[in-house]
Amino acid sequence: MLVEAAQAKLNLSLAITGRRADGFHELVSLVAPIALADTLTLDVGRPPGLSCDDPALPVDGTNLVLKAAAAYARRRPAAPTGRFHLAKRVPHGAGLGGGSADAAAALRLLDRASGDPLGPAELEALAAEVGSDCPFFVRGQAAVMRGRGERLEVLPPAARAALVGRKVVLAKPPFGVPTPEAYGLLAKAGKYRPVAQAEAELAAWVADPAADPVRLGNDLVAPVFSKYVALPAGLASFRRVTGADWQMTGSGSACFAWVAEGFDQAGLRADAVRVWGPGAWVAETVISA
Repeated sequence: MLVEAAQAKLNLSLAITGRRADGFHELVSLVAPIALADTLTLDVGRPPGLSCDDPALPVDGTNLVLKAAAAYARRRPAAPTGRFHLAKRVPHGAGLGGGSADAAAALRLLDRASGDPLGPAELEALAAEVGSDCPFFVRGQAAVMRGRGERLEVLPPAARAALVGRKVVLAKPPFGVPTPEAYGLLAKAGKYRPVAQAEAELAAWVADPAADPVRLGNDLVAPVFSKYVALPAGLASFRRVTGADWQMTGSGSACFAWVAEGFDQAGLRADAVRVWGPGAWVAETVISA
């Protein structure tokens, strides 16, 4: 039995610089992995398939784990396969990349089982066939995403060191925000960030990583918050309760804030339930690499 952790991510910044001819959007995003993770196992030699401890998730060919397995099989038809089991801890529809992380973990598991591994670079190319942000999760190192998310630049050591170990709290309402809808709302508004501005702002942070990268902003916040009004209402309350600045990650609906040791998670959880109802989710984690 082979096991891989499928770590989630935070978009610490997300600049959308335009829409491509293929319908995807160009972005410049500072992304970091967090310790919060699903667990994916592969029982080599068993009939191919997938099981999951979350009954709400499909376990058919629409699941990114099986899409990743199909991509690997196309590249290595003779490679061994088996049955996957997914233990979910990362909420879906959250903008935390849980499904993409699971897909990348599947690729790593199959590569370990193959006896003749392709290695990270080739796995990243396969991951790009599965989803725009899947390549990031192959190595899971803090990086800048460009293109539609498939072009990665690992952060310099000083910038990574400024992030690793920072404690963060996450909060998610009972609903998710479909990624295509979030980008569709932005496209309708037509408010894109000039690429030169996005790159200059990011370069300034890399040169001074002690600054808060969240101030670089998330261009999906305005369009998403204009429709999902429970999000800004919740964050306004959380700011009062925690005294921290809050930001949405990716296309949402999860949001996050930096916190210190001794943070009152129980108080935040109570406020999240008050504002968003009993389905609200709260978790603490750290930037991991």
